[in-house]
Amino acid sequence: QVQLVESGGGLVQAGGSLRLSCAASGRTFSSYDMGWFRQAPGKGREFVAAARRSGCITYDGDSVKGRFTIPRDNAKNTVYLQINSLKPEDTAVYYCAAAVRATMSRAQYDYWGQGTKVTVSS
Repeated sequence: QVQLVESGGGLVQAGGSLRLSCAASGRTFSSYDMGWFRQAPGKGREFVAAARRSGCITYDGDSVKGRFTIPRDNAKNTVYLQINSLKPEDTAVYYCAAAVRATMSRAQYDYWGQGTKVTVSS
C-alpha cells in the first residue's frame, strides 16, 4: 500500500510558477513510477507527465512540454511538478499517482493522492 499526499496548489497569476509536491509513504517509493494528472472543471482527468524509476520522463504533448518538469527525490519519497509560465487553461485539480509501470493511461496507476487545486487568473 502507498499513501500519496499532494500539496503546493493555490491561486497564481498567469505567467507565474508553482511547484507541486507529492509525498509518498508506505511501500518503497523507489519501486514505483510516478505520474501527474490533472482534471479541469467539467472535464476528465488527463495525463500530464510521468517520472519513471529509470529516470525516463514523459510529458503530454506541446501544451506542457517546456513549461512542466517532474523531478523526483527518492531520498525524500517525493515527486514534484514544477509548472512555469502558467496559463489560465492550466487551472485544474492536480493529482499524483503511483504505478509499477507508468503510462499515459489512468488505468495503469494503482495509487492516487487526493489532489491539489491550482487556479490561474488572467
